[in-house]
Amino acid sequence: MVLPSNGHVGCGQIKISTMEDSEDPNVAATMGFSGFGRKARTFDLEAMFEQTRRTAVERSKKTFEAREKEGEEKKPQISASRIVASGSGLRNERESSSGDSDDGSDDEFIGPPAPGSSSHAPDDEMIGPPLPPGYKDSDEDDEDDDGDDEDDNPIKRIPDSHEITLQHGTKTVSALGLDPSGARLVTGGLDYDVRFWDFAGMDGSLQAFRSHQPCECHQIKSLQYSVTGDAILVVAGNSQAKVLDRDGFPVMECVKGDQYIVDMANTKGHTAMLNGGCWHPKIKEEFLTCSNDGTVRTWDVSNDKKHKSIFKPRSAQGKRVIPTCATYSRDGKLIAAGCQDGTIQIWDRNMSVHTKFHCRQAHVPGTDTSCVAFSYGGTVIATRGGDDTLKTWDMRNFKKPIHMTSGLPNYFPMTDCCFSPDDKLLITGMSVKKGEGNGKLLFFDMVEFKKVYEIVVTDASVVRCLWHPKLNQIMVGTGNGLAKVYYDPFKSQRGAKLCVVKTKRKARQAETLTQDYIITPHALPMFREPRQRSTRKQLEKDRLDPLKSHKPEPPVAGPGRGGRVGTHGGTLSSFIVKNIALDKTDDSNPREAILRHAKDAADNPYWVAPAYSTTQPKAVFAEVDSEEDEPDNEPEWKKRKI
Repeated sequence: MVLPSNGHVGCGQIKISTMEDSEDPNVAATMGFSGFGRKARTFDLEAMFEQTRRTAVERSKKTFEAREKEGEEKKPQISASRIVASGSGLRNERESSSGDSDDGSDDEFIGPPAPGSSSHAPDDEMIGPPLPPGYKDSDEDDEDDDGDDEDDNPIKRIPDSHEITLQHGTKTVSALGLDPSGARLVTGGLDYDVRFWDFAGMDGSLQAFRSHQPCECHQIKSLQYSVTGDAILVVAGNSQAKVLDRDGFPVMECVKGDQYIVDMANTKGHTAMLNGGCWHPKIKEEFLTCSNDGTVRTWDVSNDKKHKSIFKPRSAQGKRVIPTCATYSRDGKLIAAGCQDGTIQIWDRNMSVHTKFHCRQAHVPGTDTSCVAFSYGGTVIATRGGDDTLKTWDMRNFKKPIHMTSGLPNYFPMTDCCFSPDDKLLITGMSVKKGEGNGKLLFFDMVEFKKVYEIVVTDASVVRCLWHPKLNQIMVGTGNGLAKVYYDPFKSQRGAKLCVVKTKRKARQAETLTQDYIITPHALPMFREPRQRSTRKQLEKDRLDPLKSHKPEPPVAGPGRGGRVGTHGGTLSSFIVKNIALDKTDDSNPREAILRHAKDAADNPYWVAPAYSTTQPKAVFAEVDSEEDEPDNEPEWKKRKI
C-alpha cells in the first residue's frame, strides 16, 4: 500500500484499497473494456500514524525544553533532568549530548504527562492559576490543620464580631424564642407585648412585622417554638398557657383549674401563676408548664380540657414546694424542675410519682432557680440559681456538682443559661442595678469552668440568652427593652445576615388621589378606558392633568359664601344648629317678649281673628268671679286648676 501520487484527498471520497497499480489483462478482455474508470485512492495508514507520532514527539520536546529553561532560571540548583513518560508511568532520563533520535521514540509518551502521578517535576512547578492562601494539599498539612488553634480554642468560634439591635420596647425582654430553621424570632417582655421578627422579610430599619398582647395584661415569662416550628408556646403571669400558630393567631388555651380543691391532681389545670414551660423535643403536640400551685403538668395541643399528666415536687418533709423552672431532657425521656427550696428534681416522663434523680441542696433554700438546661450530649445539666451561682451536674453522679462559680448577680426569675453547640462553653447573663455598670454575657469553659470570654451588652441587665446551633448566632434579651443578635459574617449562617444587607425602604407618598380603574371588558372601543399599567406612571399622568391635580379649595371663614358652609360645620344640620337653634338673642322674660307684639296683633290680625270674623266677631271668654261660684258637687278631677 502506498500513498497516492497526486497527494490530494477529496471530501467524502476516502477509500482504502489493496488493488495493484496494473489491472489484470484477462479481466479487461472478459469485461470488454480496458479499465474500471478512475482508480480508488489508497492510503498507507502505518505511514500516516508514524508521521503523526513524530510530529507529537517534536512538540512535546519543545514544550519540556521550554519548561526546563524556565525552571533553571528560577532555581539554578536543580539538576538538568527532564521527565519522559513511558507506557507504565513517568521516569527520569538524563539529557544526552547526541540528542533524541527516531529509534528511541518507542519509550516516549505522546501528549501531556499523565495526571495523578506520584512523582512530580523537580521544581514542583504548578501549571494553572495560583492556589488560594492557606491551601494545603499534603497529608502533613492536613494533620497540622486538624491541630489548628481555632479548633482547640473554642473562644475563636464565638460569633460576636457584628451585632444588630431590635427595639422591643422600654421594659425588660423576659422571653426569647427562635424557630428551628432560624427564620423567625419572637420576643416577649414585661410590657405584655409579643413581637414577631422575620429576618428574611426585615430591611435595615429592623421593624417587627406583628405585635400584640396574647395574654392581655399579664407579663410574658416564656416563649418557645415547637420542634416543627409551626406553633409557639406562650407562658404568661396567669394560670392558663396559650399556644399560637406561626403568625401569632390563637390555636389552643389551657383550661383553668379549680382553686378550691386541695389535691392538685384532681383539678384539670393550673390554679396559680405560671413560672415557665417548654415543648417536648420529639413530640410536636406535647408541652409542659410549671406553676405556683406546686405542680408540673404536661399537655396535649389537641386536648385543652385537661392536662395529660402531673408531677408534684415535694420537700424532704413531704410538703409541697413551688417549681420555678422546668424543662425536658434532649431525648424527651426526663423532666427536670428547679424548686424554691433549692432542690433539683428529675422525673421519668412515664413515672410521675417518684423522682428518678433528686438533689436536696443544689442551691440556697428560699431562692428561685431561674434555669435548668441540658447539654447537647445529654449527660450534663447546668443550673442558674437565685443565689448568684452557676453550677453544672453530671447525671451519673447527681449528689454534688461538677463545677460551681459564684458572684453572678441574678435579679430576674427567668435569667438564662445555655450551652454552646459543641458543648465546650456555658453561657449566662449577669444582672446589674440601674446606673451601677453594664450587663455582660459571660462564657465559661466546661473543662476548667473558668470565665474565658465576656461580651459587654448594654447598661442594663442581661436576662435571656440563646445560641442557635443552626445559625451560629447568639440572641440576648436585656433589661431595657432591647433584643440583640450577635453574629459573624463568616461563621454564621443566614439570620441577621439577611436583613443587614437590605436598605431601608422609603415610604412612598402619593401626591394626588387617582381615580379607581373600572374594568369594562365588553365596552365599545370608543368608550373603553386604557388599561392601567403602573401606579407610578398613572400618578405622573394625573399630576400633569389640570383637573385631577387641582388644588383643593380652602375652608370658608365666616358665615359662608357661594353655597359653601363656613368653618363651623360642613353639613346643613350643623349650620342650622349654629345659627338658629343656638341663637341666644331672645329676651330673658318670655312674657314681655310675647306682649310686645300684642298691639300689632290686635290692629292687624292675621292668624286667629280672621277665622272667627263671621261666626264670632266679638270674642266671648268664660268668666269666673271667685271660687265660691263654682259648684261644689263636681268631682275633684273636673275642677279647674288655677
